[in-house]
Amino acid sequence: MERWLTWQEATRRALYGAEGFYRRAEGPAGHFRTSVHASPLFARALADLAAASGLDTVVDVGAGRGELLIALCRIAPHLESVGVDVADRPEVLPPSIGWGPEIPAGRNVLLVANEWLDNIPVDVVEVDARGVVRVVEVDVRTGHERLGAPVGGEDARWLERWWPLGDARPGRRAEIGAPRDAAWARAVGRLERGVAVAIDYGHVGEGRPPYGSLAGYRQGRQVPPVPDGTCDVTCHVAMDAVAAAGEAAGAGGTVLTTQRHALRALGVTGQRPPYALARTDPTAYLSALRDAGEAGELTAQGGLGDFHWLTQTTPPP
Repeated sequence: MERWLTWQEATRRALYGAEGFYRRAEGPAGHFRTSVHASPLFARALADLAAASGLDTVVDVGAGRGELLIALCRIAPHLESVGVDVADRPEVLPPSIGWGPEIPAGRNVLLVANEWLDNIPVDVVEVDARGVVRVVEVDVRTGHERLGAPVGGEDARWLERWWPLGDARPGRRAEIGAPRDAAWARAVGRLERGVAVAIDYGHVGEGRPPYGSLAGYRQGRQVPPVPDGTCDVTCHVAMDAVAAAGEAAGAGGTVLTTQRHALRALGVTGQRPPYALARTDPTAYLSALRDAGEAGELTAQGGLGDFHWLTQTTPPP
């Protein structure tokens, strides 16, 4: 097996190879907590979005072990739902939920990509001592790095447009998000009519991290990113580049905001119930208090509330 690879190829093998991280039995939920795991209010908000948009099908891309679809099945059983993932169909999935490795073509679809784009492998680049932008290579056994060939061609053009490093100091890094742009364009292109929502931690414009965002996660903790299949390897998403790719693929009505604002617009406010309710209906009060706590986690500043929500419509409104 080759020992030195680009981060894109090393991550692809580590996450999606035959023994890859995302093919493990415990699934993503065994290692990190997403909005889906935090509260059923997340699924309810997406069901409300589907209803408001006149859509009757939900396609969950990067569905993990089907947690979102199972929640939707309970909340809105009238919705047809399909999970898309490289992993085999989970045994716990109700028979009514579809499953497969490819995004199906569809009409009247709400396509949800919750923390999917960040796990599409990308190349990492770094400015060397002479100011040349080079591809970073990684030892797949140890995670140690070295600088490889200079960046050129389409990758150089992507950097020039979205993450310019022309005047950057040595050591500055970037992640080339072109594979994510292409994946989102293909996903949007599968919708004959519908709404596509990408939810992820990311950055735009002047907010790019100067030394990149490459990280590893295992069992709820951040660990060194070693692409050996034992941990998640991820980078934040250049959301403005993804949005432009969606528009180039024929989508429109682009809205890019935070999860905090998106969920509040869908009624997930986190407002505490009036204390008077505790005297007249204690059960309802406790239920509302629980919902307020869960809504607070979903919209928390410095946490899940900072995630980006990119929403695009096809055909364009």
